[in-house]
Amino acid sequence: MNFFTVIIVGLIIFVVIAFLKTIRVVPQKVAFIVERLGKYNATLDAGLHILIPFIDKVAYKHTLKEQAIDVPSQTCITRDNIAVEVDGILYLQVIDPQKASYGINNYQFAATQLAQTTMRSVIGKLELDKTFEERDTINTTIVEAVDKASDPWGVKVTRYEVKNIVPPQSIKDAMEKQMRAEREKRAMIAESEGDKQAKINRAEGVKQEMIATSEGEKQKRINEAEGRAAEIERVAKATANGLREIALAINEEGGINAVNLRIAEQYINEFGKLAKTNNTLILPANLGDLAGLVSTVTTILKDHTKDTGARAQGAEKR
Repeated sequence: MNFFTVIIVGLIIFVVIAFLKTIRVVPQKVAFIVERLGKYNATLDAGLHILIPFIDKVAYKHTLKEQAIDVPSQTCITRDNIAVEVDGILYLQVIDPQKASYGINNYQFAATQLAQTTMRSVIGKLELDKTFEERDTINTTIVEAVDKASDPWGVKVTRYEVKNIVPPQSIKDAMEKQMRAEREKRAMIAESEGDKQAKINRAEGVKQEMIATSEGEKQKRINEAEGRAAEIERVAKATANGLREIALAINEEGGINAVNLRIAEQYINEFGKLAKTNNTLILPANLGDLAGLVSTVTTILKDHTKDTGARAQGAEKR
């Protein structure tokens, strides 16, 4: 290989290197910062770009995608002096590649440190129990603080999420005991409420049963009373009808004679029982004057028949 060949090879290599430095292809969602002679010249977006070899240089490359940065765990002291381990995830996005290149040396490291300091400040204002309840408040406060500080860096903080809040083991044990006691308390309350409701239901059942029984007894007595009233009414009507028929029969021809005969028969029958039973009777002074007794009863019947006939005639006139 002679000297001329070496020069030709060297020229070829120089041309290749110059070509590679001249042509730049920027991927999607990526920005290149170009410096010309050490000074900012342009920001290259996605696509094909031509640079001046050995004069223009790609100094910085930034992704324009949203980035998730893990915030390392750190110890924070709560308002009630409890040390807890807290970590999280910070989401940010480069909005201005030029500011991200020249506004700060490492915007990811700076945002992470700022998120940690803000976390310690926020946790220090809360009690331990509130740290678990106020996660949304903690996240919002950190996003506002970091986003405000990162504005000169050309970075937008979209959100922050607390991953874990880990209290000391002694606090965990105390919280576990408290939770167990709370669960037992709720169980006892639920059991007592159930027993109370059961007693109320049983008492209500007894009450309804007594009411139903009393209503049934009331209805039974009403029915019995109505039955007795109907019976008495029917007996009275039957008696009245019988007396009316007797009165009519007496007024007919031969009625008085039949009554006299009937009275005499009953008198003789009752008097004949004196020798057979121990019945006590009220006897007239003259037992032999049977005709006088029958005459007296007949007179009473006649008077009664006259009164009945008079009332009947008065009713017909009305």
